[in-house]
Amino acid sequence: MPSPGPRCPVREQRARWERKRSRTARELLETEQRYQEQLGLVVQYFLCILRAKGTLPPAELKAVFGPWESIHSASQELLLHLEAGNWGVGLERFCHHLEHYTCYAANEERSRATLERWLKKKNFRKFVQLQEGRPEFGGLRLVDILPLPLRRLQQCENLVVALTENTGPDSPDYQQLTRAAQKLSEAIQQVSAIGQEQENCRQLHRIQALLSGRRAKGLTKGRWFLRQGWLLVVPPKGEPKPRLFFLFSDALLMTKPRSVLHILHGGTFACQALYPMAQCQLQRIFGHSGGPGGGLLSLSFPHEKLLLMSTDQEALSRWYHSLTAAISSHTR
Repeated sequence: MPSPGPRCPVREQRARWERKRSRTARELLETEQRYQEQLGLVVQYFLCILRAKGTLPPAELKAVFGPWESIHSASQELLLHLEAGNWGVGLERFCHHLEHYTCYAANEERSRATLERWLKKKNFRKFVQLQEGRPEFGGLRLVDILPLPLRRLQQCENLVVALTENTGPDSPDYQQLTRAAQKLSEAIQQVSAIGQEQENCRQLHRIQALLSGRRAKGLTKGRWFLRQGWLLVVPPKGEPKPRLFFLFSDALLMTKPRSVLHILHGGTFACQALYPMAQCQLQRIFGHSGGPGGGLLSLSFPHEKLLLMSTDQEALSRWYHSLTAAISSHTR
């Protein structure tokens, strides 16, 4: 029996790359087939019927589904290339349609709000429930299906990056796959930024609803919400007083609860002071023992000094780091 030839590490590594590439390519193809099918179900059983019946006005239909049909067409085109084995060409051309995904992300909040409003109407709600009951949807509700394109975008990026990493530089697909992976990564970053901005808007509107009085006006413009929580304000004389603080990228807002018996604003919070982070000097002051018993934060402003206390050492540390980050953003 002839003895096996000498090992060739380079050849073995290339074989491993090729196996990984084949697995990734197969997963990309199979998941795209399933994704395209799900997109088509929504077009067939929701968009086409709603448009034909006039159940939703065109503007409301666009508000709920955004560029869904354009995303469906882009998936169909990509799938034809993947099934033919044209990975590089197909993915690079698909990247020309990524703007549909960023538009879809920007419309997500409007879509959710519009759908919630229309689901309160009996006829529309019954139609949606009837369609959701079809076996093709596997028990999924429309609200569960609508985030599908953004989930797929992240999955697609992961698979294309893996495919690129296991494709040799001498492959005819390599340059196209590299460009596609970069474009997908940029799209993911844009979608993430849009999501963060939408979440920030939700938080600002939530806080605005908690506040009352003239000082509450205009608090939702140009600010990023960072954190909120109760801290004890230590006055020069007297006992510490609990106050609810809201930290934004540019300011620290101190509020106190109004009486639940207040004739107009019961259960809300009154704004007491708004401190600019750009003018803040922060110092952390621990208790005498330095133990777990909490401590103080000293915040100095041009015309006022604020001492904040917490008996929770961990909570105080989180506040310290958040305040430091807010102050640092104004000193760069």
